[in-house]
Amino acid sequence: MTVCQPWLCCALLGEGKWWPQVSTLPGLAADTASIALAIMAPDGRFLWCNPAGHRLGVGLADLPLGQIGPDGPAVDHQVQGADGATRWLRVRCHGMEHEGQPLRLYELRDVSAERQERDRGRNYRWRLAHLEQLAKVGTWEWNVLTGEVVWSDVLLQMFGLPADAHLDYDSYRQMLYPDDVAMIERTLEEALRDGGSFSYTHRMYLADGATLRVFECYGEVFPDAAGAPVRVLGTAHDITAMRRVQDELTKLAERDPLTDLPNRRALLARLDDLIAELRERSAALLLIDIDNFKDINDVHGHAVGDDVLRVLARRLLHELPDGTVLGRLGGDEFAVVLPGAYAEDALAVAERLCDAIVRTPVPLAGTGLRVTLSIGAASLEPGDTRDTVLAHADLALYEAKNAGRNRARLYLPEQYRHAVQRVNVVTRVRKALDENRMRLDAQPIIDLSTGEVVSRELLIRLRDGGEPSLSPAEFLPTVERDDLIGELDRWVVSTATQALAHPKAMTAGMCFDINISARSLESPGFGDWVVRTLRAAGIDASRLGLEITETAAITNVAAVRHLASTLRDAGCRLSLDDFGAGFGSFAYLKHLPFSTVKIAGDFVRQADHGGADPVLIDAVVRAAHGLGMRTVAESVERAALVPALRTLGVDAGQGYHLGRPTPLDELLGRTFDSRQGGGAAGTVVGHPEP
Repeated sequence: MTVCQPWLCCALLGEGKWWPQVSTLPGLAADTASIALAIMAPDGRFLWCNPAGHRLGVGLADLPLGQIGPDGPAVDHQVQGADGATRWLRVRCHGMEHEGQPLRLYELRDVSAERQERDRGRNYRWRLAHLEQLAKVGTWEWNVLTGEVVWSDVLLQMFGLPADAHLDYDSYRQMLYPDDVAMIERTLEEALRDGGSFSYTHRMYLADGATLRVFECYGEVFPDAAGAPVRVLGTAHDITAMRRVQDELTKLAERDPLTDLPNRRALLARLDDLIAELRERSAALLLIDIDNFKDINDVHGHAVGDDVLRVLARRLLHELPDGTVLGRLGGDEFAVVLPGAYAEDALAVAERLCDAIVRTPVPLAGTGLRVTLSIGAASLEPGDTRDTVLAHADLALYEAKNAGRNRARLYLPEQYRHAVQRVNVVTRVRKALDENRMRLDAQPIIDLSTGEVVSRELLIRLRDGGEPSLSPAEFLPTVERDDLIGELDRWVVSTATQALAHPKAMTAGMCFDINISARSLESPGFGDWVVRTLRAAGIDASRLGLEITETAAITNVAAVRHLASTLRDAGCRLSLDDFGAGFGSFAYLKHLPFSTVKIAGDFVRQADHGGADPVLIDAVVRAAHGLGMRTVAESVERAALVPALRTLGVDAGQGYHLGRPTPLDELLGRTFDSRQGGGAAGTVVGHPEP
């Protein structure tokens, strides 16, 4: 191999270009060059290479240099050096001729560092693009001076555009949701003015013009040395799915799943807002309760009850004026917030709702179920709190229920006074119950044929020493609307059972009858508890009878059947009290298994004077006897009634003429003393009329 040729220097000094003239420069120039140079003969033999070629550390003969044509583009070859490291050589070939012989001059440069840097940049961009795709985050850069915006490929694809699409700001602005444009531009203006970072969330339509997405954007402004903004870098994150989940969670937190109305939380929040705005405008609240909704669930099933709630929700929305907020507080109770309404406006809306609902039956399995509403209305007054207006509306609702249902009532201050009285009554009775200051009186039930006592009705009394004194008629109706009535019923049963177990009562063979409330009648385990109580005390169940008013029985037919089955199987007696005072339907006698029918005093008081009363009593007696039931006449307060009732076939009577109520404790003592004295226990003579 020729080490130095004078003409070779020209190739070096010509920056890789070949001039076919001979240079007079020394060969040292080629020897000291940093670029590896090599000459190959047409037959593939290497004729020469400079020292830089030797420093490459690779065998030039092993390189496929013959495949590289003269004056073509440079080619990169991957080679393995003597040290085992992989390197890249960039080879360019030049055609040359010497003394008529064609030769090839090769330039070889080690570009491993360049390739590594390029690959590093390419990998970085690849990783960045894939991270953007994984995170659904795109990036953008805004040149403030030129107005040019550069979008990342991922962001363009998120916009529904090709990765190489051209998107200027005007086109981007057209894609934004119109209501969000002003907010975005205002945020960017403030960021350019104040510097630093910024963020905003906006909606935009994708390239198809129909798909709406939500993006969360973050950015930062970069100033020049003088503090003027020159560049803005930003990210855009597609949070559509996240926002959808957030909206669903918000809906779950603020909407009732059954009716899709605002729930209690959302409704009370709106009420709080109105209270805060009360200085500027009036407002009112309606509380709506479905009358006898429990009966709908019991008779038709809870699925029908749910349908009723949904249908009513739609109808109420249809009937309410614009701007009102209807929500479900829970159970069968709705509420309406009426912005801008005064008390008389609220009452008018409530009465209109009652009329509209009662006129249109709820469709049910091809028939119509008539539903009525009770509504309480209350206006918001300055100084009212949310709890205050709710309490006022609830008091008005109580008045509507108490007045017979299917009506609306407006809150009045005296309702609050009545509520205070009710609370005081309940508190007083509860305290008396806790302190054992409740008492029982016993009134005899007399066989009209023999004059003997067949049983005694136990009547509850409040003897707590408090003023004013309260009769049962004054405290029982209030207590019956409270859960306390259930405790009171159980106390009566327990006390009666203890009295029956008393040796004096056992000796006399006493029997007692007690009244139970509709609340206990509806309690599924009440009958079983009564039977267990009697058995635990060793009492013959036939000595205790339970009385249920006609009204309670008729409105709770299924509950009466269940209780009757439990008590009759155990041997207890069951009486239908006040028959004729309520609906007076003989059909119920056929379906309700009572052992005794007690005829209401309204039919008994004038039974000896002729007219309709004796006819009705005769009908009741015939029906009861035909069904195997005994009859008891209530309110027998005159001696002349006894023979008249006996003639009509009434079995027994109860009233002031036959026997006044006596404290149970005294009765037990007097019964024992009379037997000791040889009197006829259990026989009661007539008492003077009251």
